[in-house]
Order: sequence, then C-alpha cells, then structure tokens
Amino acid sequence: MESSPTEQVIPLSLEQPIWERVFTVAPLVIIGSREPDGSYDLAPKHLVTPLSWKNHFGFVCTSAHATYQNIKRQGCFTVSYPRPTQMIVASLTAAPREDDGSKPSLGLLPTFPARQIDGLFVEDGYLFFECELDRIIDGFDINSLIAGRIIAAYVAPDSLRQSEVDDNDLLAEAPLLAYLHWGRFANIRHSFAFPFTKGFSR
Repeated sequence: MESSPTEQVIPLSLEQPIWERVFTVAPLVIIGSREPDGSYDLAPKHLVTPLSWKNHFGFVCTSAHATYQNIKRQGCFTVSYPRPTQMIVASLTAAPREDDGSKPSLGLLPTFPARQIDGLFVEDGYLFFECELDRIIDGFDINSLIAGRIIAAYVAPDSLRQSEVDDNDLLAEAPLLAYLHWGRFANIRHSFAFPFTKGFSR
C-alpha cells in the first residue's frame, strides 16, 4: 500500500522557530532611521514585503531595536536594496552597538541623503524608498510589523525594467540579492517566465 502524502513529510516541532529548520528565500534590505542625537542608523532586515499592489511597504522588527524606536518617534524611514556585491556592506550594518549605543561601523559606509524625508540611503544599491510611517502593529510575539507609505522611489538605471530589454538579460546584467534564512545568500541572475493560467487576474 502506498503511503499518504502526510506520511511522506517530516513533522516539525513548534518548540523552536520552524524557519531555522529549512531554507526560505527572502529579500534583504537596509532600513535607515534617525537617532535621537541626530545621527543615522542603518540596519539589515529580511522579513520585508510590499503590503499592497500599490505603494505600501512593510517589515518586521522588534521594539527593543533602535530601528523601531527611531521610526516610531520620527514617523519615517528609508529602504535601500543592496546588490549581491554589497554583502560586506549589509554585514557592517548588522554590527553590534558599543556600550554607548553607537555603531562605529556605519561611518565606513558610503551613503547619500534622501530627498523628501530626513534620512540616508546606502550607495550602490539598485532600489530605494522613502517612506512615511503608516502604522505599527505589535503583538507578533516580541515582533512588530512596521508599515510605511512610499512617498518617493528611485531605481538604478541598470535595474529598470523596460519593454525593449528582455527580463532575463536585465537580471544577467544586474543580478539580485536573495537572503536564505538562516545565514546564507544567493545571487539571482537567471529566471524563467511564470506559467500563468489563461484568465489569471491579480
């Protein structure tokens, strides 16, 4: 007798996060916010997503992090999407804070200012957002969803989709960074057309 589909899979204990038992693919972004002393903080986040078909963006954070406190206080934040060649840059933004709360490693990073809000972007990325805080939803255990409305967006010329450029050629020239939770990353430079069914509508 053949086994059923449920007998062919391995149950995962929920006593520890299931996300640490398998690889899943996620974006990796760098969130920028302003500290109380007027300096800027940059922090990597991978639990990120568009929040609508239009211009809303969200990410998961914990209230213990300066990112959460800064955004709640200032009401805005920046988003930089780094390239695969910028993994060292992304790693530096994850450096621990000193006893005085500072992050000296951030002084090593090339940045440029946002145009409509008080914030910084990380140079050489491929996509950038300026966001106004829409809402914070607490209560996902120790985590919270920070939702923003995109009020300005910028893209590097080599990453802009255009009708005269094949999508696969675009990725070959400007590959994407994918974070593989936990602790690995991938360089995406090849893709395939998705087989949408006839009549599909979003």
